[in-house]
Amino acid sequence: MLKEIKLDQSLFTLLDQYPDLIDVLYDFGFTQIKLPGMIQSAGRFMTLRKGCEMRKLDIGVLVNMLNKLGYTIKESQ
Repeated sequence: MLKEIKLDQSLFTLLDQYPDLIDVLYDFGFTQIKLPGMIQSAGRFMTLRKGCEMRKLDIGVLVNMLNKLGYTIKESQ
């Protein structure tokens, strides 16, 4: 199964499609992602790109990590 991620896709949509990513993202530095209601509220507009910018995380490192886990990163059109 091809697992594609868009960096500008909402975390709500992304985690609905790939629920296993929540632990990966938490370990990477998205520590608020496990707070109750966070995905249902802020997750509707938060993206991987915005989250990395806000938390001062290197998006290139995240992309490499996701690639190693079998995800393909697609640029948004």
